[in-house]
Amino acid sequence: MPQDVIALTPQMPDTKTLLAALHAGGPDLRVNRAGGGSVAQLCTDDGQLLVSVEAPRYLQVPGETERLLGPGLQTEGPVWWTEVRASTAIAEARLLAGSVAGRLTTLLGGITWPPEAAHTDVVTVPITGEVTVPPADVDVLTDADVLTDKSVIVIYDRPVVAATTWLTEAVRTVAQDRRELYLVTSPNTRLSLPTRTVLERMPARWVVRHPENGYYDGLSGAVLRWHDGRFTPAADNGPRVADAFQPPLGKGGERQLLLSVRTIHPAQEHLKLGGALEDVWQTFTGLPPAGWATAEPVNVPWLPSQLTDLARSRARQAQPTWAVAVGTADRPAIATLRIAHTREGVEEHITLALGYAADERAPIELLPQLAESLAARHNLATMISELRAARADLTTPAHYEPPSIPVSLTLGPDAVADLDIHRARKALPDRIPTQLGPAGRPALHYPLGDGTDPTAWQRLRHINDHLRGESGSAAQPS
Repeated sequence: MPQDVIALTPQMPDTKTLLAALHAGGPDLRVNRAGGGSVAQLCTDDGQLLVSVEAPRYLQVPGETERLLGPGLQTEGPVWWTEVRASTAIAEARLLAGSVAGRLTTLLGGITWPPEAAHTDVVTVPITGEVTVPPADVDVLTDADVLTDKSVIVIYDRPVVAATTWLTEAVRTVAQDRRELYLVTSPNTRLSLPTRTVLERMPARWVVRHPENGYYDGLSGAVLRWHDGRFTPAADNGPRVADAFQPPLGKGGERQLLLSVRTIHPAQEHLKLGGALEDVWQTFTGLPPAGWATAEPVNVPWLPSQLTDLARSRARQAQPTWAVAVGTADRPAIATLRIAHTREGVEEHITLALGYAADERAPIELLPQLAESLAARHNLATMISELRAARADLTTPAHYEPPSIPVSLTLGPDAVADLDIHRARKALPDRIPTQLGPAGRPALHYPLGDGTDPTAWQRLRHINDHLRGESGSAAQPS
């Protein structure tokens, strides 16, 4: 039985239906609330967690079920996505999760993922003892999640680990407790871009359990061992890279175009956010984003006014806003957006990836046009573009992918004025930046390469060193 079971129903699971589904464990279990009420927990009388049920999400964005659960899953029209996650501390919890999801689809119609998990039986749950980390040569995905005074281990057995409400809540809780978070998966699992972005900003590690290679880091390939309540690199004779981290043979040609955009807006009452992201999307796809949300799966059609309202509400509470946006299925595109009110103004930090198949090329010739539009209309501070050889579906696999290579750097008008335009124009000895916008207040666009020449990194470092000497700060986005 899988650990995660998802019910996809055409009707909304209301409170009465959810309670009926949660009775899959019989009358002796109790229901608690977590995550500010967004997560229901089915627990034993002594408080031991068995199953977590996230608040249902109404998916109005086409393609999200296939993006996160696989291309073989077909759903017609909008569906309600209800995620049921079993604790791995008790084996019967998996059966319980399957029964909860199966009861939802029996009452409301629809399908479950995976289909074989669904049933409607009452599950009797015995109480077990203390849980420990299993050795790497056993099937860790059928064993236990682990909590120590130093770390939290979350085990996944699904095609793509998404930045769900459950996961983002776990990340927040771990950060508050000053623990490290470990996501443990099989070698076949991939990370969504939002999940990778979250992990790179937090004390967290992706741990891959390989039946022959043991544990290794899914992003770096470093061989890991369990020691003193946490995963650490195995460095008996220096750092080692797992054999399983080598890229598969016979594949290649797919590309990702990566954009890091930072805008700074004056804090005005009628400010509308999301325009820069929409401009980027229109430039490369001809369409605006298909949808956005504060977690995956992305469930709400793209509407910048809703994003602005949310950011304004969170700013009143001195909280930043983090969101995910996706495109249509025929042009893979996904972005994370962080909005924060700082001393400089209202800042948007955009990380966008676009995927291109082996027989396609990334249209990097559009970058100067985009840079000029962002500088003129959206208060561009900085933009860096990069190309990398990586999956066109924009997920991260548990094996080596080459690092990205810079294509261009753009400094917005304020950055150019602060740095002195004459000095900024001479930042590269072998290349002249393109001046964008009015002569009295220009932006500068520096071409660094075509995304295939690693010496582009030297040019980018040269620009930063040149401008840092004058301003004391780097020219690349934070």
